[in-house]
Amino acid sequence: MASNRGVAYVGPGKVEVKSIDYPKLKMPASETNPFGGKDAPHGVILKVVTTNICGSDQHMVRGRTTAPKGLILGHEITGEVIEKGVDVEMLNVGDLCSVPFNIACGRCRNCREGQTGICLTVNPARPGAAYGYVDMGGWVGGQAEYVLVPYADFNLMKFPNKDKAMAKIKDLTLLSDIFPTGFHGAVKAGVGPGSVVYVAGAGPVGLEAAAHRSMTRGPGDAELLRAIAGKLVAAGRDAILCATDDGGTTVVIFRATGSTLDCGALWKQLAARSGGRGGGRADRAEGRLAVAIADWPAAVAQVFQ
Repeated sequence: MASNRGVAYVGPGKVEVKSIDYPKLKMPASETNPFGGKDAPHGVILKVVTTNICGSDQHMVRGRTTAPKGLILGHEITGEVIEKGVDVEMLNVGDLCSVPFNIACGRCRNCREGQTGICLTVNPARPGAAYGYVDMGGWVGGQAEYVLVPYADFNLMKFPNKDKAMAKIKDLTLLSDIFPTGFHGAVKAGVGPGSVVYVAGAGPVGLEAAAHRSMTRGPGDAELLRAIAGKLVAAGRDAILCATDDGGTTVVIFRATGSTLDCGALWKQLAARSGGRGGGRADRAEGRLAVAIADWPAAVAQVFQ
């Protein structure tokens, strides 16, 4: 029997790498019995290539939830197919795939209506499921060496060129959660050309929402505001401001060095440039920003370094 290891929640503020069961092509029976359910001939077993720590993992790790001790964490997964069930038709052993963080069957009423986040099939207790998360179906998480993915033909996104994908794997790992979450948020909020957008939070998801807003939806205004003094500037990191002028979107890096500029005053400047649309919501924002240069690709690179 092949071995497996995963990152386990063992108590508030504490995780450990533990030896765990190698995946089986079986559905969960409960939150505590991940391979005790019916057969999953539609599934595959992945060898995990990359995985990320999500901000939502911290809710469990910090003891804010009812997560059971021993829960294997991780729902941001990219991996290689090493075993597949007999019903898997569109994937082959050796394929490199991105794994959406939510689990869905693709067949139930909700999935057919596009509401895959509340699939009716993949959680014995309630609609909706995810890997390695409390009350989300008992699925073993992807901060592990190997993981089961059910309904693989529906859930997995295969990279067409494995070698090219591996060369960009640190970028492509964002596709499992971070990038589509920011993209989805912008789409669901109805963001479009001419929108004035306040993105509350300058973490990776907020940056992806800003990237979607400024690069794919046309000119508009977006500002990333947070208590930057405590989170970014004091840590020596950069923040990003997206503004607009007649020539399109301008993105400015605010470096955490040198003199500072008040967030509220900065927002008022943006509002003035956009004809007063949306001004004032950030006037009470705390924290300060430092001035620097304008270039979107460099901004993203600097923040993710």
